[in-house]
Amino acid sequence: MKLSILTTPYFFLLVGLLCCRPKPGIDGYALANKIDSLIGTVPDFSGVLLVADKGNVVYHKAFGFRNFELKIPLDTMDIFELASISKQFTAIIIMMLKEQGKLSFDDSVSAYLPDLPYRGITIRHLLTHTSGLPDYQAIMERYWNKSKIARNEDNIEYLIRYKPAAVFAPGAQFAYSNTGYMLLATIAEKTSGEDFVALCRNWIFSPLNMTNADIRTPEEKRHIRNFAPGYLLVAEKQRYISADSFPEFNYTIWLGHRKGPGRISATAMDLLKWDRALYTERLVKSSTLSIAFSPVQLTSDSISAYGFGWLISHDDKLGRMVYHTGDNPGYKTEIIRYIDAEKTIILLNNNAHEKKGEIIAAIKKMISAS
Repeated sequence: MKLSILTTPYFFLLVGLLCCRPKPGIDGYALANKIDSLIGTVPDFSGVLLVADKGNVVYHKAFGFRNFELKIPLDTMDIFELASISKQFTAIIIMMLKEQGKLSFDDSVSAYLPDLPYRGITIRHLLTHTSGLPDYQAIMERYWNKSKIARNEDNIEYLIRYKPAAVFAPGAQFAYSNTGYMLLATIAEKTSGEDFVALCRNWIFSPLNMTNADIRTPEEKRHIRNFAPGYLLVAEKQRYISADSFPEFNYTIWLGHRKGPGRISATAMDLLKWDRALYTERLVKSSTLSIAFSPVQLTSDSISAYGFGWLISHDDKLGRMVYHTGDNPGYKTEIIRYIDAEKTIILLNNNAHEKKGEIIAAIKKMISAS
């Protein structure tokens, strides 16, 4: 008797293979050609670009210089200041402390910082930039002796001493606040009994094998061979000059010991390890992490598209997208995560290039169309 293929094991094997065939990913070769052509239109761009598809690196290149004076080229494993991308690490520390039962998102900030002259603010308000707190940096800019390096304790002391007015009632609006994330780091120290730098090292960087990630002092950064300093274009001299050459204007120098809103430095590969960990429960439960990727209801009944350390958006083709930018003197950075499609874009730029936004927008279109 003849056997039909429909009744043989081979048919079921074939069906299984067809059903389980993975969806096509990013064409790395085509993408590389497109990105190379794009960067070719911005010849003075200096930085590292990484694109990954489900954790697989499909593009990873360095352009420009680690040292503009000596024309030392950048390498893909060079370390950059992440600037405000650091906030998502501060947020995850707070989430970890919440899961340990050491704090609640709706705890009053006054319970941890009773002398701070602002009431009705919760930890959730700090995480979501809805606290209405004034900008501590503006107060330090005006009153701080810039020959000294300020710590969080100094920043808080000056807020208490000078009592700048709140911007709005807690929960009423969204207004990006470095003050809030500086206070979060201090609250993390108070509730854990550990220094915030140690928390990041022991709870995040080491467990995730982020071997080049750290919170470094200005002195430590100067002694790291593969650290990429930030540069600024000085138009009258028609060349890039180290941002550290302007200490009176470079707040990262005289606020060089602040913790929470910035100061983490890392490689693009470190950030990819971070990205992959956020698809797991290695740091916090998925139910906790989902809050970080959720918009916030304001008291005005409007919605703020900033969760816990992440801006929230949506791509018509790729689904949910979370992202964050960073901007320090000499640096522009960005991480974009398409969390439904598991695609990632990481850009680290050490000459604060004015076309960074255009580069990111073009790459997003390439990824969405791939």
